[in-house]
Amino acid sequence: MVGGAEIAVKEITDRISDVEFDMLTMRFNPAHPEKEKIGNCTIYRINSGPGYLGKIFFVPLAALRAIKLNRENKYDALWAIMTNMLFPVTLMRLFGNCTPYVLTLQDGDPFEYVFKRIRIRIFSPLLKYGFCHASKVQAISNFLALWAKQFGHRGQVEVIPNGVDFEKFVGKNVLSSALDNTTLITTSRLVEKNAVGDIIDALKFLPENVKLQILGTGPLEKALKFQVESLKIEKRVEFLGHISHENLPKYLHQADIFVRPSLSEGMGNSFIEAMAAGLPVIATPVGGIVDFLIDPSNSSGQVATGLFCEVKNPESIAKQVRRLMDNPDLCQKLVENAQKMVKDKYDWDLIAGEMKSRVFDTL
Repeated sequence: MVGGAEIAVKEITDRISDVEFDMLTMRFNPAHPEKEKIGNCTIYRINSGPGYLGKIFFVPLAALRAIKLNRENKYDALWAIMTNMLFPVTLMRLFGNCTPYVLTLQDGDPFEYVFKRIRIRIFSPLLKYGFCHASKVQAISNFLALWAKQFGHRGQVEVIPNGVDFEKFVGKNVLSSALDNTTLITTSRLVEKNAVGDIIDALKFLPENVKLQILGTGPLEKALKFQVESLKIEKRVEFLGHISHENLPKYLHQADIFVRPSLSEGMGNSFIEAMAAGLPVIATPVGGIVDFLIDPSNSSGQVATGLFCEVKNPESIAKQVRRLMDNPDLCQKLVENAQKMVKDKYDWDLIAGEMKSRVFDTL
């Protein structure tokens, strides 16, 4: 239940001490308290029911709870995190609550999935209303910033990326096992957009000493395990399941190359975490990835920070893995450049300061 957006909320709110935050979210598990304090956030969990229907019922229930809480606390502003959270904010306005609000675009799914599904298109006027009336829109990438303009937001969109706790993730910066076993690692939800199956297929084009560790769970887990069995590469692929964010650095430090051939990506915290950990990164040139990953083949004078592979092309993934294995100098340079970039531009202290001055202080 914790991904890039949830990590961002925790890291940003913990660092802005002169603002109090109340957060409304679903109560995913009956064992979770309905109200608790975590860091600088008071969490209110709403019993909206299980499954997809629970997500639908959450919208009006969240709007009603927010209206009630606003009467008690008289909030200075609302903060909608991800596009679909415009729905309860918009309902609040239709009920007469005109508290100014910020929209943060953190979406990782493709534009078509977020906006073009039939059950979403029915309510697209509410989304457009939400974009148009937002006091401030902040996006974690230039790619997502365009969404706000497409849906009618007329103000400036502040592009402030997600960050990384650099000191927690910083680690080695050498491809230590290129002459023995080389370990690829990917950290992601096991869903179609993260294309983990393409990494598995790429192993067919790589030597036997190249292994893959998969961190994460999701609806495609069973299918991916069947794919591994069908290719008879069970000894080369390890499914490690859910790994807490706190324990993630040690797994990154034990690996050699980070790979995630995404089909879509709003930004991708996992990439900059891997960069901070000292891993060379292979990714696809989609969505917000192009904001921070520069391939030396088309750097146009910019400092190279990783390698691009082609979308839905396992052979291209294998080619870039071999390139790193065969070129330790290139590998070392990419790692050094990426680590410096993350430290200079993506530290959470810097990101929280930008959110405070460029977003919250302007309301």
